[in-house]
Amino acid sequence: MSFIDREELREKLIAERQAMADRAERSGLLQGVLRVWLVTRKETSIGGYWPIKGEFDPLPALYRWTEADAQRRIGLPVVDKGAGTLRFHVWFPGCPMEPDAYDIPKPKGTAEFHPQMLLVPCVGFGQHGVRLGYGGGFYDRTAAGLLPKPYVVGLAYSTGYVRGLKPRPNDLAVDALLTEQGVHYQRPE
Repeated sequence: MSFIDREELREKLIAERQAMADRAERSGLLQGVLRVWLVTRKETSIGGYWPIKGEFDPLPALYRWTEADAQRRIGLPVVDKGAGTLRFHVWFPGCPMEPDAYDIPKPKGTAEFHPQMLLVPCVGFGQHGVRLGYGGGFYDRTAAGLLPKPYVVGLAYSTGYVRGLKPRPNDLAVDALLTEQGVHYQRPE
């Protein structure tokens, strides 16, 4: 798909996601899929995201995940606009928040950390871990620059599946992709 096709596709998929009449039901199902899937994981720190434009909200499932072990940490991204990357700062329900460079809420005054796992929103997705994001490359550059590399999990509603979606050279391939229907893709470890 050409760059122009991707922009049009993004707009279409975002509009469809925002208009989904059953988004709350799908969200509840995906909360359950994520919670059950996290039980099998060994990571103790996860970088999540603050949902925008009808995205799935992973924060309730992540908060429940932290309740089982006091060592577990959740982080939200803080944009470094100059570098085009993200840093992750500790988040917890009720923590002070402020708008980032794109007017998305970010933690205010909490510690920065390197997440072992990244949960990334998908505008769309294809087979074998192909992810379509918003086109800014923030997650692509961030994941490529973190060492050790975090385990990357795409989260999307099944309606975002795009048949024939091919990755571009610098696109971030996810290690796993979860939808409200279950595990859509998981790279063998």
